[in-house]
Amino acid sequence: MDSSATITWSDFERVDIRVGTILEARPFPAARKPAYQLLLDLGPEIGFKKSSAQITHHYQPADLVGRQVLCVVNFPPRQIANFMSEVLVTGAADAGGHIVLTALAAPVPNGSRLV
Repeated sequence: MDSSATITWSDFERVDIRVGTILEARPFPAARKPAYQLLLDLGPEIGFKKSSAQITHHYQPADLVGRQVLCVVNFPPRQIANFMSEVLVTGAADAGGHIVLTALAAPVPNGSRLV
């Protein structure tokens, strides 16, 4: 990693990453790549937000409901087909390029900020 790729603490603080609980997950057939439409509870400060997530390889909709995830909440909304995705649900690609959701070791209140 070269020094041009490093960021400052204030750069990191500008990325608002919060904990949310998936309330609903349903297939998103209008998406170009296989995806689900998610409804998330991000706590009383942020409320309910929607997201499109390309996580169909490892997860079924019923298995996602109730799961806590980390979401970037301060990106601008993005139109995906006929759906407005309001937050980015985070994850990492496995060896095959399929997304595995970022997980928490224990439950925390919805809306908690990553620090």
